[in-house]
Amino acid sequence: MAKQHNYSSTLTWTGNTGEGTVSYRSYERSYTISIENKAIIEGSSDPNFRGDRTKHNPEEMLLMSLSSCHMLWFLHFCSEAGVNVVAYTDVTSALMVEEANGSGYFTEATLKPHVVVSNESMLAQLDELHHKANKYCFIANSVKFPIKHEGMGEVKT
Repeated sequence: MAKQHNYSSTLTWTGNTGEGTVSYRSYERSYTISIENKAIIEGSSDPNFRGDRTKHNPEEMLLMSLSSCHMLWFLHFCSEAGVNVVAYTDVTSALMVEEANGSGYFTEATLKPHVVVSNESMLAQLDELHHKANKYCFIANSVKFPIKHEGMGEVKT
């Protein structure tokens, strides 16, 4: 039987400027995300949709969820395979299409992990471990768009 894991968070809209949503321009798109015992995340919509560019938007958080989930699985599989990762950075991107009616969807995401390992012999295993991480990532398994990987590895000098 599969294990089940429950998650919870509280989202609170903080963008009421005093008039509520009487018009499209009367309110801010700001909100906070609270999760017990964790720092509060300040969010807003994308600036293209009247959001605050200094706050995280849902599209960015989806992309970071993919990236961080992939990294955590990758590091796990590296530790099991004897691949010593000493640094990891991922520059990610995604493409979202907005329809004429205002709805939208992601068509793809690209992860570009730059992995630094302690020994040159470990480089040969990186692609296989990235592939395995993608198969195990909970977030990647939950989205319907393709996730591309353009990994790069190097040896710590």
